[in-house]
Amino acid sequence: MTAATLDSSEIARYARHIVLAEIGGAGQQKLKAARVLVIGAGGLGAPALQYLAAAGIGTLGIVDDDVVSLSNLQRQIIHGTDDIGRAKVESAAEAIAELNPHVRVVPHALRLQPDNAEAIFRQYDLVVDGSDNFETRYLAADTAEAARVALVTGAVGRFDGSVTVLKPYETDAGGNLLPSYRDLFPTKPPPGAVPACAEAGIVGALTGVIGALQAMEVIKLVTGIGAPLVGRLLLYDALSAEFKTIRYRRA
Repeated sequence: MTAATLDSSEIARYARHIVLAEIGGAGQQKLKAARVLVIGAGGLGAPALQYLAAAGIGTLGIVDDDVVSLSNLQRQIIHGTDDIGRAKVESAAEAIAELNPHVRVVPHALRLQPDNAEAIFRQYDLVVDGSDNFETRYLAADTAEAARVALVTGAVGRFDGSVTVLKPYETDAGGNLLPSYRDLFPTKPPPGAVPACAEAGIVGALTGVIGALQAMEVIKLVTGIGAPLVGRLLLYDALSAEFKTIRYRRA
């Protein structure tokens, strides 16, 4: 990732980032040069895309094969009522262009599959998984590991959510490989064991919390600040307003 030059309007737009010593002009240039893929323009992807676009990520790829429906609007805030029936990648791209014209959006109007995932992932520096099913989560994790691309993965239940960062192709200070998704969740749950949000329900604001946390992890990874959630699973319980962190290691 090479730094990108900021013009005067970008300097004004990102002024609150640039005055942060931890980010500064150099960090903002890294954000502009970054290429980030977001899987899903839904509950998690919507807020993640909005905050990443506002932060000045230069290129945002969006993978989604779905169209906007009325029931999406309770949580998928990048879309509006007039977007019902439109492809989510189109609706999201239009919203991003309105929010920040400096961001280039690359729509991938398709479903992530084993035969296309790696070719797509290799076009990006980082991947955000905002998918809502285990097939895609495991595929994203395995593909990111093979492509040596960092993955910020999140999930939500009815009133709870989680976020972690995966870089299993790198080693820690002791020379040990960092953990993978399968070290955290070795096997997929049986079909039907975890009901979809259409059956179980979901609080819309919860997806905003987790999606924003995913965006924050991306910003940290791109700029090199702080301690990303590598080897740590951040858990959020919305009903009790509690955060907990679980550490995990390579098996």
